[in-house]
Amino acid sequence: MDTTQTVAREWRAAWRAQAQSRPFVALGLAAASAAALLLLAAGLYRGLTGVEPGYIRYAALGGLAGFGATAVGALLAVGLRSIQDRTQDIMLGFAAGMMLAASAFSLVLPGLAAAEGLVGDGPAAAAVVVLGLALGVLLMLGLDVFTPHAHDSTGPCGPDAERLNRVWLFVLAITLHNLPEGMAIGVGFANGDMQVGLPLTSAISIQNIPEGLAVAMALRATGLSPWRAALVAAASGLMEPLGAMVGLGMSSGLALAYPVSMGLAAGAMIFVVSHEVIPETHRNGHQTPATVGLLAGFAAMMFLDTALG
Repeated sequence: MDTTQTVAREWRAAWRAQAQSRPFVALGLAAASAAALLLLAAGLYRGLTGVEPGYIRYAALGGLAGFGATAVGALLAVGLRSIQDRTQDIMLGFAAGMMLAASAFSLVLPGLAAAEGLVGDGPAAAAVVVLGLALGVLLMLGLDVFTPHAHDSTGPCGPDAERLNRVWLFVLAITLHNLPEGMAIGVGFANGDMQVGLPLTSAISIQNIPEGLAVAMALRATGLSPWRAALVAAASGLMEPLGAMVGLGMSSGLALAYPVSMGLAAGAMIFVVSHEVIPETHRNGHQTPATVGLLAGFAAMMFLDTALG
């Protein structure tokens, strides 16, 4: 018990020191978390008073599809002894391109359309979505600073990260990565609009396959056996159905919650792409093929959104 209390005190001290060294990030995380919780509370209240059961079913199935795709990619790693860095960077670039296009075509543009129906055309509608974007960025920036995790390109990050095993640091990093994807799926199905939710879920699921493979291979590099690395990588995909329920709840309350949540999910996904995925694809010197992969992923998602929407 004394050891547990000592560890808890050390963690609190580490978080306090991190907050003191990054006060504006700490305030931003507090503000974004409070806003997200308010949206979620409003959505849960509405859920108790009449959200369509079909919307919940769509969001749950969408989240499970994201999880299933991650698991498929992770299991592919079992039969591979290794994968070339260049190939992995191209796959991650493709996934990044799909995430960027999904943020633009399946989140920002529908969010603007929904906001225009509530506050009118022009700057007011844009301001609603920009508010959501800012909240999403603040939320992910705060989680990035205050959650210990690791990336191949930057090493351990966050408070007292050196104390944790490298495998757990990778797992926490994957969790931070998958949460906004799940939230985006839930937001996409908030109004039961298949023209928003289906392309978004398809894009996230498709890009989760190479992403799950890359994560499993990275976990193998930390010393895990192929099967254990695949299982850990697949389990990380469980954040997607959980995130989908959170996203659905956030966007199902007040009328303005829907476009704000669309912006929030887009901001969180764009942050992950810029802060984590793109630097990872460039660290081995494969910037050009990774960029080509990103553009291919962007084009594929644009086509998918048009074909399904």
